[in-house]
Amino acid sequence: MILNTSFARELAAHLLDINAVVLRPNDPFTWTSGWNSPIYCDNRLTLRFPEIRNKIENEFTFIIKEKFADVDVITGTATAGIPHAAWVASNLNKPMAYVRAKAKAHGMGNQIEGGVKKGESTVVIEDLISTGGSAISVVEALQFVGAKVDAVLSIFTYDFDKASKKFKDAGVTVYTLTDYKTLVNVAVEKGMINGDDLDLLSSWRDHPETWPESPEEDQ
Repeated sequence: MILNTSFARELAAHLLDINAVVLRPNDPFTWTSGWNSPIYCDNRLTLRFPEIRNKIENEFTFIIKEKFADVDVITGTATAGIPHAAWVASNLNKPMAYVRAKAKAHGMGNQIEGGVKKGESTVVIEDLISTGGSAISVVEALQFVGAKVDAVLSIFTYDFDKASKKFKDAGVTVYTLTDYKTLVNVAVEKGMINGDDLDLLSSWRDHPETWPESPEEDQ
């Protein structure tokens, strides 16, 4: 869910301008999952640009003040969500935590660092949502220790149906600053892609597992 469509367009333009998002519909990337993809997103590049990252943190802060003013803790996902969660927690003067992909194999064996107590509410800051699996695992780790997860907030999402279903089944609300559809529209307006490219980008969004072939062609 996008609350500020004007900011979504502004941020999409920023991500394209700094190559945090690269579109290559005719020379696709290969994800670790094996999927072919016409898009590569690395929101960690926003850390190099104080003006952009400040806009991101301010928008996250605004959403939390509007929707979750009484939240107890701001939680980041390891590793890309950590700096954004830290800045947002500082803006709000709230405690901050982060969640590892899995518990440490040494020391106290913590998966959640900084600490979220049983009964406390938290929002999760994520940089990117693709299939939703990593964010859901963070939510489950927090719920396991008795925390209440109010929402997941992300910088960008591909808005896959698979991810939407996972969050719906888990009962988790998701707010995103910008998304795939917005970014593609902005790229068209900036002259970065043409009509043929747009068709390829749209077909990938509909069936990413089999793209560039359609499910029917793959049978």
